[in-house]
Amino acid sequence: MWEMRTWLPFPLEAMKGPREELVYLPCIYRNTGTEAPDYLATVDVNPKSPQYSQVIHRLPMPNLKDELHHSGWNTCSSCFGDSTKSRTKLVLPSLISSRVYVVDVATEPRAPKLHKVVEPKEIHAKCDLSYLHTSHCLASGEVMISALGDPKGNGKGGFVLLDGETFEVKGTWEQPGGAAPMGYDFWYQPRHNVMISTEWAAPNVLRDGFNPADVEAGLYGQHLHVWDWQRHEKVQTLTLQDGLIPLEIRFLHNPAADQGFVGCALGSNIQRFYKNQGGTWSVEKVIQVPPKKVKGWILPEMPSLITDILLSLDDRFLYFSNWLHGDLRQYDISDPKRPRLVGQIFLGGSIVKGGPVQVLEDQELKCQPEPLVVKGKRVAGGPQMIQLSLDGTRLYVTTSLYSAWDKQFYPDLIREGSVMLQIDVDTVRGGLKLNPNFLVDFGKEPLGPALAHELRYPGGDCSSDIWL
Repeated sequence: MWEMRTWLPFPLEAMKGPREELVYLPCIYRNTGTEAPDYLATVDVNPKSPQYSQVIHRLPMPNLKDELHHSGWNTCSSCFGDSTKSRTKLVLPSLISSRVYVVDVATEPRAPKLHKVVEPKEIHAKCDLSYLHTSHCLASGEVMISALGDPKGNGKGGFVLLDGETFEVKGTWEQPGGAAPMGYDFWYQPRHNVMISTEWAAPNVLRDGFNPADVEAGLYGQHLHVWDWQRHEKVQTLTLQDGLIPLEIRFLHNPAADQGFVGCALGSNIQRFYKNQGGTWSVEKVIQVPPKKVKGWILPEMPSLITDILLSLDDRFLYFSNWLHGDLRQYDISDPKRPRLVGQIFLGGSIVKGGPVQVLEDQELKCQPEPLVVKGKRVAGGPQMIQLSLDGTRLYVTTSLYSAWDKQFYPDLIREGSVMLQIDVDTVRGGLKLNPNFLVDFGKEPLGPALAHELRYPGGDCSSDIWL
């Protein structure tokens, strides 16, 4: 199996790699009523395989209620040219338990096995951090994981460093006392000596569900934190106008680029961050998805809730999911200051016809979208995590956001389980089209309906790899 561990030096070279054949994704049972551990599912995505669009392996974790969420690698394209490094271990931080599972995917890629468990007490003791989110590998050979809080669930945006060979906890990446007030995602760009991190909320605020009063009280994130990559220090904080809950952040893949995008979930907008001539950083809103006036929902206005964003490896297209409105979008970003909508598809969501929500006023649609049925399965939830094929022609989508919020906003997702879908992408003119032959129905899992989350290919992808 080809892997990006051949360390292709540039993202444009990576686009020429062979088609993906396997996808790894965490499946969650916390908050579903099923007393079983979360597990790593392996899905066959090779159309020539007799097991196409099926779960071919399940690796259960040894504990209950971890809330597996995102994953990263022991090493990636940031280690280009280092022949001693190879991409063999998938790193799975737990959002709620703060355990880190290290999974061997090299020995048998179709049947991963558990390699090591880093227990939360070690992370608490050495880092005073907890509630772990994004994992990125560094050129130093270390693995860096962002945290949302301290062990008591207060907000604390720090970073855990693991040894990339032994996975021992080395301490924090940031200087002592230098954590941000909140954390979530991060991306680094060494040629500009910068890392930028985002904010969700303190774990105690978001853990058990979403309370609109917490927004009014200012308890949700609205800032980007700019860090000096060499000195490991926060040097600037950017306030996002209308940019409540900045979640996923992506620099352009070109390692020389001095700009990127962040998706603001509750603000329902995309903001572009960029470097100024003087070396400081600024941010500007470049896309706004208007809210819909509704009846039969928890608020009179429904935000789109932008939850995941991706950039194609050639930096031509930006994709994002509107988890509540139910659509997935493709924008041409040839001019990053003026993104242009070129593709849109509805995949479920909260405003489908025949559902409990009635749309009273809509600045974009003339009528409410039809419910999505794929292979006889009515899709619950809305498009959430997305992953793009290396060549940019296929998007994979899952529908679960976070178990406590799934339960609140999409109770049918808990009953029916999430799904994995595949969308064909027109990379010439733009455009998105559902592949009607692909469906992974996590409602039919052996132990009961599960919530599938972030998607990873064995060889790396456009949200796992950073080029130097």
